[in-house]
Amino acid sequence: DYVSVEEILKAAHDSGEPPFLLILNEITDPQNLGSILRTADGLGVHGVIIPKHRACGITPAVAKTSSGAVEYVKVARVTNIARTIDELKKQGLWIIGADMEGKNYFEVDLTGPVALVIGGEDKGLGKLVKRKCDILVKIPLRGKITSLNAAVATSILGYDILRQRLESHG
Repeated sequence: DYVSVEEILKAAHDSGEPPFLLILNEITDPQNLGSILRTADGLGVHGVIIPKHRACGITPAVAKTSSGAVEYVKVARVTNIARTIDELKKQGLWIIGADMEGKNYFEVDLTGPVALVIGGEDKGLGKLVKRKCDILVKIPLRGKITSLNAAVATSILGYDILRQRLESHG
């Protein structure tokens, strides 16, 4: 069952922690979505936001790949990701987009109320969504391949957000 973005924000508020959300922009592969939901549970994110169109929803394949995490992670399905980002900004969230043109994530403060935006497998963040982000961060790559799988990028960036949160709160 999907929840509303408001329910995700309420869960964050009730936890006493600054909100930590994932926004998935046009992830179409059920394996990726399932892996991301499993990682989201491990990270303790308050919720995941996915678009209603041009993206994978919660399917049996997603549930299987998530190894049951789909039962524990709040997922909101929205009509317009860009509009949702605007609403989250009004709620005080810092919007961090994963993009190859961004700043090295090692150098960025990822603490506080954040929503990490991960783009689709083929094209990354769309132009409008990219413009809506407060900051773009990249994962430095030293090999010949120029990008990482969406689920892998989510894991790397998500766990650095968690590490920074744990370090800043002792």
